[in-house]
Amino acid sequence: MTRTLGAKSTADQVLADIDLKGKRYLITGISSGIGLETARSLVCHGATVIGAVRNLVKTEAATSFIRESASERAGHLELIELDLASLNSIRACANKLLDSGWTFDAIIANAGVMATPFGRTADGFETQFGINHIGHFAFINEIEPLLVDGGRLVVLSSQAHRVADVDLEDPNFERQAYDPFVAYGRSKTANALFALAFDGRHRDRGIRAASVMPGNSLTELARHFSQEELKSLLETVRKARADVGLPPAVLKEIPQAAATSVWAAVIADMDTIGGHYLEDCAVAEINDTANPFADGVMKYAQDNDKAEQLWSKTEELIDAVGVRRLAASAR
Repeated sequence: MTRTLGAKSTADQVLADIDLKGKRYLITGISSGIGLETARSLVCHGATVIGAVRNLVKTEAATSFIRESASERAGHLELIELDLASLNSIRACANKLLDSGWTFDAIIANAGVMATPFGRTADGFETQFGINHIGHFAFINEIEPLLVDGGRLVVLSSQAHRVADVDLEDPNFERQAYDPFVAYGRSKTANALFALAFDGRHRDRGIRAASVMPGNSLTELARHFSQEELKSLLETVRKARADVGLPPAVLKEIPQAAATSVWAAVIADMDTIGGHYLEDCAVAEINDTANPFADGVMKYAQDNDKAEQLWSKTEELIDAVGVRRLAASAR
């Protein structure tokens, strides 16, 4: 029987009656929120999940309930340390995975930060661009050989991509005033463009990639907002949608917010989703209205030329870190 999935579907409903025994998935950022629920749902349907996380102690505690229930469906969970704000940590984690002999049916790039105060990663990148985009770009390209032929890459983007296109001239806010939400929007556009470019590069192995708007939900991602700021943001969203005749945005429960990631990683038709931006367990429509809180995907986040430019720029930025380190060691 064909299931009808949509905005209210949960991850478990997506996987109803599906046995994932023998399947292996890698997910970044599973200590809380959507990543934790994504891991739980996959494991409880029989999959092996490798969670790549910055804080092993916190995640061991947060995921203990998954291990307690995993044996009932022969699922399994393992953790590996990964700090997406450090290219050294990324390479160390990637090397461990490459040496492990594991392969993955799908990689879900779930980890991220939102609206952080201005800061820089260990390698000098603006925090949100550095973690959300560059960190995942470097990590996934290192471990790409571990994706099985016919595997999938799912990269979490956001409705916030509608706030701003990527800035290829000044991606690290070196020549402009920093705005935390603009920086977040740019990083989420970068996530969508990365998935688009990755999809084009690996179709010859049957690998398809897509970006996902999970849906707005209250998770630790909003830790940098005060209660008043969060209340103000929700009111801004309500008003912006009402101004153009859209219904009020509905906050998803976390199991609902995890549904599209699981759908894309496991059951969606690969040729249908490949290269696309997804929301509510479906391919999103292009919607170029200037309203940052409308539904759908901005055309600039699905621009193949921009995706290739971003890919080249990201490689250039990563290579520059290596050049700086080499020069420093030669002094």
